[in-house]
Amino acid sequence: MAKLYFYYSSMNAGKSTTLLQSAHNYRERGLTPLLFTPQLDTRDGQGRIASRIGLETEARTFTPADDLHQLTVSAGTIDCVLVDEAQFLTRAQVYQLGEVADQQGVPVLAYGLRTDFQGNLFEGSQQLLAWADKLIEIKTICHCGRKATMVLRTDEVGNVVREGEQVEIGGNDRYTSVCRKCFKEGMANPQPGDLPL
Repeated sequence: MAKLYFYYSSMNAGKSTTLLQSAHNYRERGLTPLLFTPQLDTRDGQGRIASRIGLETEARTFTPADDLHQLTVSAGTIDCVLVDEAQFLTRAQVYQLGEVADQQGVPVLAYGLRTDFQGNLFEGSQQLLAWADKLIEIKTICHCGRKATMVLRTDEVGNVVREGEQVEIGGNDRYTSVCRKCFKEGMANPQPGDLPL
């Protein structure tokens, strides 16, 4: 029976690398993976999934309005669905991916962040944590040596950003993966002009 998997972590843990390795493994065995990436993430070009270690491939983009179950059915014979940046899925799309597994018998592997820069769950992550058959944490390390589970957003000069829109696309230039202790310290150490949390 096919399952819905959620691979989650902080930034820079290798989620996209793991996804790309999974896609390679399917292709190497003559199987066809269908890859999805959110249209709003254009860091590596529209419709591209890329890892920090240089691996990349094309993927189908999705918006919050897209029905991922229908897109999968219309794609023809698919052996696996791989979703990058799954935190940007909607509640309905997580349900649709469950339908891909349950009705189509196609395994779905979703990769994404668990929490945002304020320590709050993303909608897609929240729904995947609730609906996925299997939850797998991909680990990375904080600068202090502990396991990184949180993300701090920084401005152009490295100051911690405490307020703003939940979604702001960026990489190492805007985000740092940290442990809970360093997250709390980073969020608590006020900068001149900061508002108290």
